[in-house]
Amino acid sequence: MILLMAVRLPRLGRRRALQSAAAGAVALALLLWWLLPIGGDESPQDQVTFATGVPTGVYETYGKMLRRDLSRDLPDLDVTLQRTKGSPDNVRRLAEGRATFAIAATDAVAAYREQGGKGADRLRACARLYDDYMQLVVPKGSRVQSARDLKGLRVGVGEDDSGVQLIAKSLLKAAGLDMGKDVKAVREGIDRMPGLLKAKKLDAFFWSGGLPTTAVRTLAHDYPIRLVQLGDLIGPLHNQGGVTRYYRAASVPADAYEDMHQPDAIKTIAVPNLLVTTDRVDPALAEAVTRTVIKNRDRIGSKVHAAQKVDLRTAIFTDPLELHTGAERYYRSVKP
Repeated sequence: MILLMAVRLPRLGRRRALQSAAAGAVALALLLWWLLPIGGDESPQDQVTFATGVPTGVYETYGKMLRRDLSRDLPDLDVTLQRTKGSPDNVRRLAEGRATFAIAATDAVAAYREQGGKGADRLRACARLYDDYMQLVVPKGSRVQSARDLKGLRVGVGEDDSGVQLIAKSLLKAAGLDMGKDVKAVREGIDRMPGLLKAKKLDAFFWSGGLPTTAVRTLAHDYPIRLVQLGDLIGPLHNQGGVTRYYRAASVPADAYEDMHQPDAIKTIAVPNLLVTTDRVDPALAEAVTRTVIKNRDRIGSKVHAAQKVDLRTAIFTDPLELHTGAERYYRSVKP
């Protein structure tokens, strides 16, 4: 008996030791689960690139304001702004992995997807932001009363690969004009078109942006200009099909540009803007950026007045893109 007991005791000790070790491992795992951040490696990355737009455009102003807010909310995040040609350029940069976030108009996003652009299936949205308004600017004494009157004139249509040019081409087609044949298309951005109009090197220019656009407001202060209505083109525009389904009838308020002294609102078209990213971005980062965008709506809106339109009720309507999982997680967390 004594011999048997001597043999069994060590086995019992080993069993208890193994059980104790297993229990300790479980306890340690539970402790780590409790202490470590949920999502594991889904913490915001250190560096992001935000594609904006041309100098003096609303996209760039928005990007600067958002970078300032992100530096406060996410102090370890290094945000670099990229100047671009506009929405189509931004969409391509995102899809090709050359940018992390961008603002892009829905028509440009839809066009890239419908054309089967590389990486189009990876695009995701964080929020619907505000609408761009199409603005046809002419000298105050111009005879132009409709886009149909632009035939033969020197018309700024935006840079190649810009959102302005994408819409301008469709508008001119709706007016019965071919951009390549019926007008003298000047492919410049909003940073140059006002100066060219003022120097009488342009007869008119198209611009698509939030209200008010700084460059147009500055021009109106220095030079007599007015906006031309585009409301007569809504029907023919929608008849084209395709991405024109994202354009809606809208009006530029009479007081959008005080120095124009326009007595009435101007009928035009508008297109929604989205905050866009890709499925490569960590959900934690997308959630944090979305939170900053919504939380700082009023502060950004003090400089970018159109941003005041950002709203939780509309931010989730991001057709033609589905929400990024991180953005969706944010909206669920604040849902009443």
